Parts: sequence; C-alpha cells; structure tokens
Amino acid sequence: MIGTEIELPVADGVLSGVDFGGHGEGVLLVHGSGQNAAAWADVASRLVSECHPVAIDLRGHGQTRLDSTGPEQYWRDLGGVVTTLGWDHPVLVGHSTGGYAVTAATAGGLVEPAALCIVDGVVLDDRNASLAEHAAARTTEAADRLRAMFRYGWEADDDHMRAYVEQCVREAGGDWLNAGARHELVEEVTRRSFLRRGHQWVRRPAIEEIVAVTAVEPGAEVFPSIEVYDRLTCPMTIVLAEHGFYAARRDEVRAVVDAGPGRRLTDISSNHNVPMTRPGDLAAIILDLVRDRAVASVGNVD
Repeated sequence: MIGTEIELPVADGVLSGVDFGGHGEGVLLVHGSGQNAAAWADVASRLVSECHPVAIDLRGHGQTRLDSTGPEQYWRDLGGVVTTLGWDHPVLVGHSTGGYAVTAATAGGLVEPAALCIVDGVVLDDRNASLAEHAAARTTEAADRLRAMFRYGWEADDDHMRAYVEQCVREAGGDWLNAGARHELVEEVTRRSFLRRGHQWVRRPAIEEIVAVTAVEPGAEVFPSIEVYDRLTCPMTIVLAEHGFYAARRDEVRAVVDAGPGRRLTDISSNHNVPMTRPGDLAAIILDLVRDRAVASVGNVD
C-alpha cells in the first residue's frame, strides 16, 4: 500500500493511520465499521496531486490498539487527530459509520472543516427510532450475524489468518460489498483488519466494540439522529450509493440537503462500499471540494 504508517495521539493513547503524502489542503479519510485506513488507498492515490490525504484506523479497527468504552470516543478522537496534524479547516470525508463520525465531530465543535463529504453514511431517524435501531444492534442475534458474516472478534493463528485473507480475495468478485474492488485492495484491507496479540491474530472489530459504540445515551447533545444536521453550517456533500444502505430513502436524504445552504446530493452508481469499488468517481467528488476550498481561500485573501 502506498503511504507511510503514522501514529496520531488522542486523549488516552494513539490511533494508527496512513499518511499518503501530497501537498496542499488536508483531507481526513474516515472508514466505516469493519474497515480500516487501507480502504482509502485507491481514493488517496488519486488525491495526492492536489491535496494531502491522511486515513486513520478508528478505535477497535485496523492497527489501532485502543478500543471504545463508550459511544462517542471514536468520533471525539477526530478533534485530536486534526490538532495533531496541524490542519486548519480540512476537508473531512467519512464513509458509512465514518460519515456519522465526521458529522458528529463537526456538530460537536471539535473540528471546523472547510467541507464535509459524507459517503453513504447518513442518519435519518428521530431519537426514538434511532435508539431502537441502536438497541437492536446490541442483541445476541445481531452479534451472531456479525460473527457469521465477517468473523468479528475471531482469533486465528498465522495459517488460518492467511487462509481467510485468501478466501476473501478469491470471493471478492461475488461479494455484496467488495464486488468491483481491486483484489489487491481487498487483500490489504482484510490483512489490516487483523491485529497481532501474543501468538494469535484477532479479527477486528470485536463484538464488544460494536456494543460500546451503539450504546448511545438518550439525552446526548450530539446524537445520531436527523437533528444532528441542524448543528452544521459548513458546506456538505452527501454521496448516495445507488445500491447502498440508504438508496430507498433518497427523498429523506434530499430533504436534509435542501434544509441548509451549501449542501449537495451526489448520486453514484455503486454498492455501499464506495471507497473501494468506485475510487475514481469518489476522488473526483472530493477534489471538487478541495478546489472549492482553494478558491474560497484565495477570495478571503483578496
């Protein structure tokens, strides 16, 4: 994978990440649940000529050894990351759960981005419906589904880990998330999802991470419901995947976009895993935001 491995201090430790190099505006790339920084490699390779992309491994993911003990740490970390990088008004890009992470960090005043790019990662329910949805994600049945589908929390020796990575690459073409992604990229992302602990490898995230993140507080000021968008004033682009998780709720997404100035809705022909399966199209959308930021900066100087 292109890029340099980095460590980014946060309140109680460090996050792992990848600095892809480049020059110009900072672009923070935040993955979704079950993925990691490697998922952005093909997007980042198309960004470095005009900006400086950095991707992180959220708590409980990739090579970050920190785990979440509460529902807000993973997005509150983003404030510390941006401070460590020394960026002034970066572009924040988040996919899936990462889409809410960049939204919440902005809504909570932890980061003042030049723009948000939310990739198939919106929250559209009111508080009550959101609480019910998050509670359902913490059931035994939900945990069993995640173990069966993705082997979250699985411990494996070297041989079994390598065999699983090879299986994921072999089956990628027919996989509901990875179909269309480069096989080498699938391999990189899958390998990075295993963290060495003693003589074993652990497939991340563990179920405990999912439970911690979804244990949202009913009265939280920044809450994963549609009201969070009322707290945003920066430009925002929502990238909606044609075959993604929110395709059937396009009218609701459109209403979020229409509710504030500087908001755009961009449709993309993709499954949910946009960063890995449509990296060129997504990079072009991000570069438009970077160029808008550059034009605005010149205007402010004048």
